[in-house]
Amino acid sequence: MSTTQAQLKHGELPEHTGTFAWFRSLGPQGRRAFGGAFGGYALDSYDYFTLPLSMVAISAYFSLDNGQTGLLTTVTLVVSAIGGALAGVLADRIGRVKALMITVITYAVFTVLCGFAPNYETLLVFRALQGLGFGGEWAVGAILVAEYATAKHRGRTLGAVQSAWAAGWALAVIVYTLVFAFLDADTAWRVLFWTGALPALLVVYVRRNVSDAPEAAKQRRSSTERGSFSTIFKKDLLRTTAFATLLSTGVQGGYYTLATWVPTYLKTERGLTVVGTGGYLAFLISGAFIGYLTGGYLTDRIGRKNNITLFAVLSAAGIVAYTNIPSGANGLLLVLGFPLGFCMSAIFSGFGSYLSELYPTAVRGTGQGFTYNSGRAVGAFLPTLVGFLSDSWGVGGALVLGAAGYGVAVLALVGLPETRGKELV
Repeated sequence: MSTTQAQLKHGELPEHTGTFAWFRSLGPQGRRAFGGAFGGYALDSYDYFTLPLSMVAISAYFSLDNGQTGLLTTVTLVVSAIGGALAGVLADRIGRVKALMITVITYAVFTVLCGFAPNYETLLVFRALQGLGFGGEWAVGAILVAEYATAKHRGRTLGAVQSAWAAGWALAVIVYTLVFAFLDADTAWRVLFWTGALPALLVVYVRRNVSDAPEAAKQRRSSTERGSFSTIFKKDLLRTTAFATLLSTGVQGGYYTLATWVPTYLKTERGLTVVGTGGYLAFLISGAFIGYLTGGYLTDRIGRKNNITLFAVLSAAGIVAYTNIPSGANGLLLVLGFPLGFCMSAIFSGFGSYLSELYPTAVRGTGQGFTYNSGRAVGAFLPTLVGFLSDSWGVGGALVLGAAGYGVAVLALVGLPETRGKELV
């Protein structure tokens, strides 16, 4: 009798091997959950990048300065902290799948409404409300998949979910390039926001095909503390919550500074056209996609903390190098875009598994939703600071502030444990 037959006889699941073992080990239900989470995060990314890609056009249309345009990003990320925390509570109280659908519908509706904004103030409000859904989707989707994944493959599995961000970013750049090539800028930015209705199709798929991991759902329902903010601030979890929030603050402060201002930097300081900017971003995004997958693999091999430390240091160095390329050396700018995108994305690959493993099942949504999105909110002030400082330092000079965020992330790891190999159910 083969090993696999013996395992099946005793009711055990066979151990999958090979390149895609992480995917096969999810099982049919887990693979459908992966599809829903991947699609949700890709479209979350798509709807987010409608703003950074349109910032030059929006700034001209409403006659904004860099501080005001930076505030559009900051308010999105700050409100996303509220959305993420609430979505985490919902995920613990009503289930992962129902919470996922609510977040997707929320960010889709308000992205579309941004395209109808008659003035800057209205756009600011709609973009803030878009942040409610934007903030919650990743945490809920990551937990949904993490609870299906095995401890051995969880890093790779969640790294693959994270790669959806690059896929959505790439789709946004493609649509942006086409829309701005055929329409005048005053109309094009509105049309780009209107395409944010795409996620509504995903909700139909999730509702029909995706369900919570059975064992995790059973544990969650049997707990008396599910969906409780007070629990993650109790003595046994307070240290974890504080340092995980600081970790998220550093990583996301560095990331969103770059993601928000690189398109503007390429246009205003490097003199690139819309098509040229799309080409340079293609290298950055390609690096990001491969970085997510590579980081997912490494987080299983070398551990959660080592993976984050490695790529925090490399990301900080990459920002400094990217923003100090001499004028006229745009070829080097193109080449450096790939490793920069690779490093700043590989650091995120361990987040989905790491934050999920830091909290017990009953408050996993609350803990992950709060720490990830509170960190995002605090880190969001860096893009606004860059906007204000860019008037005197230049966008390229101010972008170096993003490197400081990665230093904060490395310091935060001192207060957190290593969780590689931890079973969730």
